[in-house]
Amino acid sequence: MIVVLAPGFLTTVQDEGRRGYRAFGMPWAGAMDRFAFASANLLAGNPPGAAALEMTLSGGSFRFEEAVYVALCGAEMGAALEGAPAGNWVAFPVASGATLSFGPAALGCRTYLAVHGGIDVPVVLGSRSTYVRAGVGGVGGRALVVGDILRIGPAPAAGRLPPRRSLPGPLVPSCGGEARLRVLAGPQEEMFAPDGIDTFFSSAYTVTGRNDRMGYRLEGPAVRHKAGADILTDALAPGAVQVPGDGMPIVMMADCQTSGGYAKIGTVIGPDLRLLAQSRSGDTVHFLRCPEEEAVTALRGERAAYAVIKERFPGVG
Repeated sequence: MIVVLAPGFLTTVQDEGRRGYRAFGMPWAGAMDRFAFASANLLAGNPPGAAALEMTLSGGSFRFEEAVYVALCGAEMGAALEGAPAGNWVAFPVASGATLSFGPAALGCRTYLAVHGGIDVPVVLGSRSTYVRAGVGGVGGRALVVGDILRIGPAPAAGRLPPRRSLPGPLVPSCGGEARLRVLAGPQEEMFAPDGIDTFFSSAYTVTGRNDRMGYRLEGPAVRHKAGADILTDALAPGAVQVPGDGMPIVMMADCQTSGGYAKIGTVIGPDLRLLAQSRSGDTVHFLRCPEEEAVTALRGERAAYAVIKERFPGVG
C-alpha cells in the first residue's frame, strides 16, 4: 500500500483514459502527457496503460508500506527518496517504510509516478482514470488528500526487482518553456478569414492562467473570423483548437467536454499535445501547419520510442 502524506497541488490517478463513452457525454480523461505516462509505466515494468499518479505543478509525499519498484517521468519536481535525490525519467526500488517526496516543478507542469503492478482503484466504465468534474474514477472521483491509502495491483511479472534504470537520453523529451504544436487544419477552417489563418500560424501565443485538464486558453494576436465564431454544436476531442468571438484560441485537453459551439481552426496532433500539457501560465506557444503524412510519421515515431524502451528493458510492458 501507499500512504499519502501530502497530496501536492493536484494529484490524481490516471490511465490511458475512458474510451468509448463520448457519445454519452463522458470525456476521455486519462494522462495529459501520454508519452511521460507510458514511459513511466514501461520503466516500472507495467503495460503502458497501467494506472499511475499524475502530479500537477507541485508533487506530493508518499510512504510505501511494502517494498516496491517505481518510475518517475515528466516535469522536474526534485524527487527525493528518504531525502536523497532520486532523479527523473528513472526507475528504482523503494524499500518498505520509505518515503518518496516531490517539490514544485522547476520546469514543466506534470510528473508521473508509476508503481510496478499499477495503482489498484476500481474500474469505472473501463478505466481507472479520475474525472474530477463529474466525480468519476480514481479515488472517489477526486484529487488525492492527506491520509488516502492506495493499493498496488498484482505485479505483471514475477522475479527480483530490476536494478535502477533510466530512459535512454535521446528519448527524454523537453518539458515546459516554448511549445511548437503541429496542427491539422479544419474542420471549420473555411470560417476564418485568410489573414486570420495566417495570424494563427505566424504568431506567438501565451498560456494564460485559465488552463487546466479541460483546456488551455491562450492570448495573443486575435484570429479573425469571416462572419462570426458560432457553429451548430458538434463534437470535440482533445487537441481541437476552438476560436471564440474574441479571436483567442482555446486548445481542448484530456478532460474536455464532448461537444462545443465555437468554430475549430484545427487540431493539435496527438504526439504534440503533451508539449502543451507540460506548459504553464506564461509559457509561449506556436502553431505549425502539419500535413496528414507528417502527423502519421509523428505517431509512428512515438510508437517506435515505446518499442525502443521495451527492447532496452526486456520483459517490461
